Amino acid sequence: MGNTQRESFGNLLSPIRAGTHMVRNRIIMGSMHTRLETEPDGISKQIAFYAERARGEAAILVTGGFSPNAEGLFDPEGPRIDDPDEAMHLRPICEAVQAEGSLFCAQLLHAGRYAKIEGCVAPSPIRAPINRFIPREMTDADIRRTIADFAKAAANAQAAGFDGVEIMGSEGYLINEFTVTHTNTREDDWGGSAENRHRFPVEIVRAVRDQCGPDFLVIYRISAADLVEGGAPADEIAALARKIEAAGADILNTGIGWHEARVPTIAYPVPRGAWRQAAANVKAAVSIPVVASNRINTPAMAEDILASGEADMISMARPFLADPHFVKKVREGRADEINTCIACNQACLDFIFSDRPVSCLVNPRAGRETEFRDTPTDSPRKVAVVGGGAAGMATAAEAARLGHVVTLFEAHDRLGGQLNLARAAPGKDEFDETLRYYSGQMHKHGVTLRLGQRAGLDDLTGFDHVVIATGVTPRIPDLPGVDHPSVATYAEILSGERAAGDNVVVMGAGGIGHDVAEFLVTGSAEVHSTNAFCETWGVDPTFAASGGLAGDPLAPKPSRRKVVMLQRKTSKPGAGLGVSTGWILRNALRKHGVEAMGGVVYDRIDDAGLHILMDGKPKVIAADTIVLCTGQEPERALAEALAGRGVTVTMIGGAKEAAELDALRAIDEGVRLAQGL
Repeated sequence: MGNTQRESFGNLLSPIRAGTHMVRNRIIMGSMHTRLETEPDGISKQIAFYAERARGEAAILVTGGFSPNAEGLFDPEGPRIDDPDEAMHLRPICEAVQAEGSLFCAQLLHAGRYAKIEGCVAPSPIRAPINRFIPREMTDADIRRTIADFAKAAANAQAAGFDGVEIMGSEGYLINEFTVTHTNTREDDWGGSAENRHRFPVEIVRAVRDQCGPDFLVIYRISAADLVEGGAPADEIAALARKIEAAGADILNTGIGWHEARVPTIAYPVPRGAWRQAAANVKAAVSIPVVASNRINTPAMAEDILASGEADMISMARPFLADPHFVKKVREGRADEINTCIACNQACLDFIFSDRPVSCLVNPRAGRETEFRDTPTDSPRKVAVVGGGAAGMATAAEAARLGHVVTLFEAHDRLGGQLNLARAAPGKDEFDETLRYYSGQMHKHGVTLRLGQRAGLDDLTGFDHVVIATGVTPRIPDLPGVDHPSVATYAEILSGERAAGDNVVVMGAGGIGHDVAEFLVTGSAEVHSTNAFCETWGVDPTFAASGGLAGDPLAPKPSRRKVVMLQRKTSKPGAGLGVSTGWILRNALRKHGVEAMGGVVYDRIDDAGLHILMDGKPKVIAADTIVLCTGQEPERALAEALAGRGVTVTMIGGAKEAAELDALRAIDEGVRLAQGL
């Protein structure tokens, strides 16, 4: 099987020439902010992080963005590369990456009007909707100085040992702000016509090339679809691509969408490969290698895009958090062992936005490489894991990998636990990959599976350690009429055990409440097809129109049902959702006409529906189905019985703490427990 798999990824594994460099395969680890530089011992942590991914055979690795000057900082603590002495501190990271056979590029990123600092600058003084600071309009002298700053920053990167730089010209940052009328209303040489609006990026690329010579790799990240009104149409993007090539760039990477765009670009609601046509448009315009990016998370998807001729290379960022050895596993014929990125954003973007270093829900080692060991145990133990959800599978797979003898008991006839419910929500079928990965790892490392067996006390005698990962059960509120036939739990609805009627009330507006509401209003076709996604979010599937838009991203959509979502808290419904995905869920529900109300007091349920108090006044909401998303209770009965017998027991995941369905915490606890056995 190994050979056939290897042969089927011939494009992905083939070398390619870029400038004067022969690149070992077609996969780039794309730029990500990691915040590792803010950690104590930040250089060691960055060495461990990047070297691991070079060992995994990514051909080119790109750092998170370094600002070329003080005005371009994303936030006051952000990394910069305008001081040559500071840049030299990065040399050990470069050497570690290059020792593993990869090329290493520093991304140069000027945040422009997105800079969260007083005194931020932009082509025109138009405030970004995601920033409270109004930018100062750059003078001609500011612009020329900034071009020189980019060239100096590239020279500093070169002196520190980087093989090249990526110039960040997409995502709505400064360079991108110059290229479109959305943010550039100037009437001088740097605004007005497309020729003038393109001058700034072209001059930057030319200055970097002149400063660093022919052997330095210059990647330009072009915005292939701005996804904002007043964004660039395809013909302007193609014209800019040709000018950037002529100015000396070796590779054109593609960026998708601005941070202020109201279209999701990298989260799980976006179908895999949704943006490939945008890269194909750029490729048609130039002869240098063009890179496709965003929501490409499997070797099969990458190979398909390369084989179709839509791009020459593939950039993946978060898939290298999920599995640093992505390319190596493909080359060794082990593509089925890749731990796939599920685009949940929970431990990557959401951590970054809350000032924490990056990690990964499906791979807790990401960003914390120095905290884990790979050496097998000297004293193998006999371990029982009870529960085959995220926490149990992660524990069993890791413990067996380290040499322990593991038996996993699961009361149901299939693995997955709460993941089987989570995967029913639109777009979250990516959790299938997590199930596939952990099932495969358990099989590979010899875990004995006891599916369909509810472990009793007698089953667990003779083990050195028992891990209880029995998860949660839905909490049933103490409410008159809660046993009415119209009432169902979220588990019954998401599992398909119960079907909902045409008028539904969802009690609870946390993560589960939102997932259930979206499950109830969204047709399954809306989830998987790129065309349906484009139609839902007002995207032009050809990316020819201005900004790549074909309509209003927030335009209403037909709904399968009438759904009302309620919560007792007086805060805004959905306030506790993920920073980078919450707005998508809230907008999706709004588009489908879901009404959300806070500050509700539940009174009772009867044939008339759900009786509530709103602002102290009684109200009845008629409903065919009332779905309980009112929290979870931990499953702990077995743990308590075992403890009574003096057995060594550790509880993890939902059994330990029944917070929101939290696979992030469950997998992290499972892997760490196995490491400490």
